[in-house]
Amino acid sequence: MAASPYTCVLWDVDGTIADASAGILPRLVEVYAAFGLPEPAQSELSRWIGPPMFESFRDLAGLSEEDAHLAVRKYRELAMRDGYAASVRIYPGVAEALQTVKAAGIPQATASSKPENQVLAILEHYGLIDDFVIVAGALPDASGLHDGKEAVLRRALHRLTEAGVDVSRPVLIGDRLHDIEGAAPLGVPVIFVTWGFGEPGESAGAIAEVATPDELLRILLPQG
Repeated sequence: MAASPYTCVLWDVDGTIADASAGILPRLVEVYAAFGLPEPAQSELSRWIGPPMFESFRDLAGLSEEDAHLAVRKYRELAMRDGYAASVRIYPGVAEALQTVKAAGIPQATASSKPENQVLAILEHYGLIDDFVIVAGALPDASGLHDGKEAVLRRALHRLTEAGVDVSRPVLIGDRLHDIEGAAPLGVPVIFVTWGFGEPGESAGAIAEVATPDELLRILLPQG
């Protein structure tokens, strides 16, 4: 096995490691009802997974910024009620890929737009927490608005550096356009996975597109 071209690997969570879609729609239905909106269509669900919830309530549900803040708060309350790991499944082969990368000595981190406490709950529930040097997710600012992918990725790289990890050649694994857009200002290349919720064309700007964890491993750990 040749040396990896990357010194560390950062992972998106929703749509990349975990599929939480089964629990998302029922919570959206409750939030929509609270604002007197008709139920969201199942066909639109993929558009909600990945981007910050505030943006989705504002742009997809058409709520004002004030109501979008309230909707996010309501949604988070429902997620806490249901349990953060409830209705979540890990994509086939991803747990094994995480273990393989760790065994190869490549430090890993999460860089997720999902709130950090929820990321921790999912990883702990499925016994994946030890595969990561650090866990980074979205944190609320003073107004309660959770930060986006660029801020999370910047935080993840900073925490890795503090942990003594070489971040000179990072790579982000993700499934949505906002992963690519968030990584671009930091010069972090993105490998786009197609098993998540990305739509056609969203991989533009990624350095590679893969359909399976095995294909991903062949890029992260090339045979030599």
